[in-house]
Amino acid sequence: LLFIPDFLKIEHGPEKRTGNLLPLAKRGQTQKTTILAGFACWVATRLAKRNTSAHRMRIIGGIAGGMSLKVPKGLGVRPTPDKVRLAIFNSLGPTVEDARVLEVFAGTGALGLEALSRGAASALFVELSSKHARVMQQNFKTLGQAIGPARFSVEDAFTALGQLRERGEQFDLIFADPPYGEKNINNRSESFAQQMLDDSNLPALLTSGGRLVLGHTKRDTLDYVEPWELKKTLKHGDTLIDMLRLAKGMTPS
Repeated sequence: LLFIPDFLKIEHGPEKRTGNLLPLAKRGQTQKTTILAGFACWVATRLAKRNTSAHRMRIIGGIAGGMSLKVPKGLGVRPTPDKVRLAIFNSLGPTVEDARVLEVFAGTGALGLEALSRGAASALFVELSSKHARVMQQNFKTLGQAIGPARFSVEDAFTALGQLRERGEQFDLIFADPPYGEKNINNRSESFAQQMLDDSNLPALLTSGGRLVLGHTKRDTLDYVEPWELKKTLKHGDTLIDMLRLAKGMTPS
């Protein structure tokens, strides 16, 4: 709910009004236009302040813990919130140390950078937006030389998966928190998260014992196809984080 300041309130009736926003001698459409314009400006300022606060991010743990991260402006990125990242890394525990990390749909790179801060050996960030990739690189440089090396690839996530498989690369941790899908009751999901599970290249990129950390929304019901085995789901509001591995007997190829 928005708090409306007293100077913008006008009571019903020909003579009742609060404040001196409008001259007493003027009536009609001019008064309505002026007060609506003032109210719209005030609301926009309030929302801008809220959005600025909501997009403040930081590294939570490890050698770079507490350091701030820049977030690209606009609606094209949805950073993984601090509380969600904390739950993810508490669940992963020491498996992050010395891990080779891949983050696709990287956006701000918050997950991969958090992993580097916590001792990951290296990280590869894949992001389609060159603007977001530049911000990630700036964040990486800000964290300093104490963390492991990072690579940045500006391309489509699914194109990158095929190229990485062709090069024979593998990773111990793969993070994917893509744009959310639509509600899909009685229909198979067509979201990016489901496309990740369906992608034939992805299993080959995961080492034996490795983990896929996949984000989606609870309105998007996923089909966990072979060779994926769901080990745990972390819940935070409408956000679900699935922790998956290759099913027993299924080896990367």
